[in-house]
Amino acid sequence: MKRLLFLGLTAFALAVAFGQEFRLGAPVTNFGLTDVKANQVSFANLRGDITVVMFIATQCPVSNAYNDRMKALYNGYAPKGVKFVVINSNSSEPAAEVAAHAAAHGFPFPVYKDPGNVVADRFGAQVTPETYVLDRTGVIRYHGSIDDSQNPANIKSQGLHLALDAVLAGQPVTKAETKAFGCSIKRGRAAS
Repeated sequence: MKRLLFLGLTAFALAVAFGQEFRLGAPVTNFGLTDVKANQVSFANLRGDITVVMFIATQCPVSNAYNDRMKALYNGYAPKGVKFVVINSNSSEPAAEVAAHAAAHGFPFPVYKDPGNVVADRFGAQVTPETYVLDRTGVIRYHGSIDDSQNPANIKSQGLHLALDAVLAGQPVTKAETKAFGCSIKRGRAAS
C-alpha cells in the first residue's frame, strides 16, 4: 500500500514538474505545432474521429527500431479513419534533420516539431516512442508503448494495436496504460 501511494505521489510530482495537462481519461484541447518548414499547424486541423499522438525521435535507437512498425500502423489504421499526429519534441533535433529522417525512412505521415517541448509537457511525454490514443470525443483512452519489445521477435503484447481496435469498435480499452520505453525527450533549457 505504501509503495502504491509513493508511486502515485511520484507520478503526480512529475506531472506537476513537467506541466502535464492531458491525462488518461481526460480530453485533449487544441495546441499548436510547426511543420518542418516552420509553418504553424493547429491540432484541431490534424485530428480525426480517432487520433494517435506519437512522440518520436531521429537519433534514438529505440524510436528508430520502431520506424517500420510505425509505418505499418499508419498503413493499417489510416484507411480505417485513424489520424496520426507524429511529433518530434527533441530540442537537439532541428526541423531539417526531422524532414531528412522522415524522407530517408519513407514515412507516409508528416512529422511535426514541438518548439520548446510545450506539447510533450502538456501530455507528460517522457520518451520516444510514446503514444496516446484519443477517441471521438478527444478523450485519451490509451497511453504507453507501441508494443512491449524493441525486438519484433520478442513482442508479447501489442498495446497500441489493441487500444486502436477497442476504440474503433467503441469498446473500453482493456489495458489503458502501458509503460512507454525509449530515449528521454531532450527538452530545451528554460530561459533564465
